[in-house]
Amino acid sequence: MSTAIRPGDRHFLAAVAALAYANPFSTEREDLERAALGGEFLPGDPIWSVSVADPARPRPNIWRVQEKLGPVLDAVRARLLTLDDAADWPIYEECVHSFLYQRYYESFVQANGNWSFYRKFAADWDHYLRLPGKRYPSDLTVEHFFACCWQLYRAFHRIFDHIIGSSRPAARLRGSIWESIFTCDLRRYRRVLWRRMGDFPTLITGPSGTGKELVARAIAGARYLPFLPGKLAFDAPPAESFFAVNLAALSPALIESELFGHKRGSFTGAAADRAGWLEACPRQGSVFLDELGEMEMPIQVKLLRVLETREYAAVGDVVTKRFEGKLIAATNRDLATEIAAGRFREDLYYRLCADLITTPSLASQIDDAPAAFPELLFYMTRRTVGDEADEVFPAVRDWIATHLPASYRWPGNYRELEQCVRNVLIRQTYRPLSTAGDSFADRLQKGELTAEEVLVYYTELVYRQCGSYVETARRLDVDRRTVKARLKGLLGGLVAAAEDQE
Repeated sequence: MSTAIRPGDRHFLAAVAALAYANPFSTEREDLERAALGGEFLPGDPIWSVSVADPARPRPNIWRVQEKLGPVLDAVRARLLTLDDAADWPIYEECVHSFLYQRYYESFVQANGNWSFYRKFAADWDHYLRLPGKRYPSDLTVEHFFACCWQLYRAFHRIFDHIIGSSRPAARLRGSIWESIFTCDLRRYRRVLWRRMGDFPTLITGPSGTGKELVARAIAGARYLPFLPGKLAFDAPPAESFFAVNLAALSPALIESELFGHKRGSFTGAAADRAGWLEACPRQGSVFLDELGEMEMPIQVKLLRVLETREYAAVGDVVTKRFEGKLIAATNRDLATEIAAGRFREDLYYRLCADLITTPSLASQIDDAPAAFPELLFYMTRRTVGDEADEVFPAVRDWIATHLPASYRWPGNYRELEQCVRNVLIRQTYRPLSTAGDSFADRLQKGELTAEEVLVYYTELVYRQCGSYVETARRLDVDRRTVKARLKGLLGGLVAAAEDQE
């Protein structure tokens, strides 16, 4: 019996079909590329991560597959026109999906809001998948697949370009973010779950300074947007569709108002009605609750209701409203400990834990792949000085190699690494907390510290743990300006430069 796919092409097309729907950040990706290309496969780094020194470096196997795929698809299409071979249609169809995504990849790169190339995309879709006189089964429309392609492009680059590092912990994080957006089954996502992902909250845990907000922004920025062929436009949310609330920086009353909104006169100072972030957030938007572990119990109860029913009421109002967007939360606290201590509701945790992501510490990345540290250091240097990075990087690298032990654990993670770079750039020195702490302990035992020095060192210790002027002030029960003054006296004003906008 004749089949549309010749025996010599079947293995190649099966690998390409699987590759089209694989997680690009999993080890499976390289295995499938190797299976598709055989002896033409070019070995490379087993972990696919951005090259910090050469961000535009291509992955050559992708384009080798694409070059080989086009002629094979043309041959299969020609045979399908003369055969009733429904059995080979699914593999052929998914290979066409891969082919069209790669063919129009550069068009997505250069689109900048101009989606007129959709007409050509749709013509190619019809050429390959709407065969004259044939009615092969398909569950996809061209506009939905076009929308999926745009989402795939955005998701890949929001993860690949910003979640860097060639260690296995970094690779697992990238793969985990991809699954948070598309689940572990991209085919099921394509069929059904693209409508439902906003219903699933995401909880991001991990040490302070490990990029939890970067993860949240990657997920929020890669949500599905329907395409409207008649308008040649996406049904996109307003420009402001990511609403971040730092719970540690606000009083309970302000948190409630920020999230749920309030009615005029509901409390002192409420001079007018105010819409909260839950109301302002569009259907394709996201609300990010940072430092979730700081939320007081009464607000946890209200948030639990939102997660259970999607309904809430503004402060001072009895009218219920509906939250349409996606909720993303993050914490550096051990929620199991917080639950055991009665500070966090167990039922709220179980409403949040459907999608869990854990960000790795900087030390765990270095332990797994020591070569990842120079990459991350260069990335931080480039983020600090831009085009001067090539010139500045050797001096920063050499200072760290000379003055910090190779076993240094970077307790402040990426935030500390960034501040170290800034300290070295400005003063050619950096005093890590561990060194300061050892000196502090020795001098404290000897009774050599003044009362002011004790306060300064302890303020630094608390700040390093929470990474926020506001939260440090709250824990120490002092004014925020007092915290800043103490840290400035100790570290020349360079600690927490990123927090200057608080």
